[in-house]
Amino acid sequence: MSDADITRATTGDVTPRSTRGTGERRRNEEDRAPMGMTIRVFIYLVAVHFIVAFFFLIFWLAGAE
Repeated sequence: MSDADITRATTGDVTPRSTRGTGERRRNEEDRAPMGMTIRVFIYLVAVHFIVAFFFLIFWLAGAE
């Protein structure tokens, strides 16, 4: 009996490489947006909120008497 047979017998793994998770992993990668686009959207959202806060501050200070 070889070492591979012993390992296979003790782990219960019939195939040397399990293909059970590959389809699931591929589906998750297809569902996600690319990392670069995610970072850009986050930066744009933060920048827009800063601009809106700046305009709010300007109008708030201009309206104060």
